[in-house]
Parts: sequence; structure tokens; C-alpha cells
Amino acid sequence: METAIGIFTSRDRAELALKELLEHKVPDDSIVFLTRSESEAMALGKEIGTMAGGLTGGTVGLSAGMVVASLAIIPGIGQIFAVGVGAVAVLGFLGSKAGEAAGKHFTKDKNVPAHLMNKKAEEDQQLFLEVLKAGRSLVVVRTESAEIAKVAAGILDRDSAAKPTPSTASGKMQTAVRKSEAGVTSLDVKGRVAVGEGSVMLREAVERLVASGDRHVVMVLREVDYIDSSGIGELVRAHTLLRRSSGHMKIADPSAKVHEMLQMTMLHKVFDVHPTEAAALDSFGNLSAAEA
Repeated sequence: METAIGIFTSRDRAELALKELLEHKVPDDSIVFLTRSESEAMALGKEIGTMAGGLTGGTVGLSAGMVVASLAIIPGIGQIFAVGVGAVAVLGFLGSKAGEAAGKHFTKDKNVPAHLMNKKAEEDQQLFLEVLKAGRSLVVVRTESAEIAKVAAGILDRDSAAKPTPSTASGKMQTAVRKSEAGVTSLDVKGRVAVGEGSVMLREAVERLVASGDRHVVMVLREVDYIDSSGIGELVRAHTLLRRSSGHMKIADPSAKVHEMLQMTMLHKVFDVHPTEAAALDSFGNLSAAEA
């Protein structure tokens, strides 16, 4: 399963991205928009529902395309609204009961696509809450198709608040594992963390660590020369997967490009980021020794 995430500061940019995704044949059942603004969700739901209908040669309202639902109040955040065929499933994964409809039409979740309800989809949700809490909205694309993921990542990278700086670097992504005496594992990441091979390699490296019992991980990113929305999605997944495994992920020594992306997406307020690997290792304190 591939995940691409776009993080937005304005409705106009999010609307543009959603329209482009549909125009480029990204299936609407792979797209979900998350926001704290009811008016934003209502407006986008109506416009994108109409857009989807126009692309298929008919008139499609919210009940047949994009849907809008509200989430019961979450302490510290308030209400969250989701737009998309999988909206209800995503809201359910966020850990609270979906409330009453925010719009006139409300699609029940009995036909929600399976790929939006599986365990890996659930792993992303807690971090989504943190991004929403920081005042940003998100467009999330989850798909089994590498080609669709590539198209989606390109659109989200171009339209969202997080626009990766173009890079001419051609080095493939590489990972290396080092274990410290304190029971913390350092994962060195080099090259391009982007849709396709790079993001898959990072995902597999983290999954291997979890499978082998390594739950406390320092992600060393000093030699990452490019990261796109798919790569951000993999950092999200790594963070939540380790938390679900009663572990922790720290980011150490991010390269200039990674630092820029984290700042633009507000994820520097979500991830535990340290300027050096030594500082990240020290931050575990006695926790790693007690739990490793």
C-alpha cells in the first residue's frame, strides 16, 4: 500500500489538488480530505462531488461521490471533518464515533473500500490528528498502484504547503542499521526518499526492525538529498507503527531538504527532532534501558 500526503494552509490549494487528482484519474475511493473547518469541508465536498460527476459525464452529488461527515469532539482539537468515499472509515480509525452528517447527503460506510479500512491505514491516523491540531488540513491518497501513487505524489508535492526542492541527485535510497549499547537502534537513511523504490525501502526497513523487536529507533536523515509527499507518508507510518509497538521514533540530524519539509508541513511539532544523533540517543534516557 502506497501513501501520499499533502498538507495545506488554504482551501483554494486543497481544492486545486483534489481537482487535479480527479482529472488525472486518481480513483476517488483512494482520496480523503481532512480538516477542522466545517465550512471548508462542506464547500469542498460539494464542489468536488460535482467535479467527479462532470468527469464521468453525469451529475454526481455527495451521496454518490465524495461524502462529508463530522467527528465527535476530540479533546484539545474539537470537531474534525472528512471528505471522501472513505471518510467514515478514516474518522472511525481516528478513535471516536462519527457524528451527524455535516451535509445534506451522508454515505454510510458499508461500501467503504477495503484498502481504507485495513490495519496499515489505521497506523497513519494518530499523526493526522497532530497535523490537524497544528492548524493544517490534509489530502491523503492511499492506493495499491505504484503508478497512481506516483501521479498523486507529483500533484500533492506541487500544490501543497510542502513543495520539495527539485533535486538532480540520482542516488538510490540506502539504509543501514546500527545498535547502541543503550538498546536504541539507529537507522541511517541516504539518498532519495520518494514514491516508488525509496519509500518502499524505508517502509520495509522499519518493518524489519519492528519484527526483530527493535522498538526504539533514531532515524538519521543527514544524507537524505530529496524527500517527497510519499516519503513524508513513510515517516508518518514509521512513527505510528513504532508507537503501536510500544516504541518510539526520533529524527536526528535532518538534511536541509528534510528540515525544510518538516517545517512547511508543521511535522517538526509532531516528530521528536534532534540536531544530532547523540542528542537523539540521549533523549531516550532510561526509557530504552528499561524497555529494550
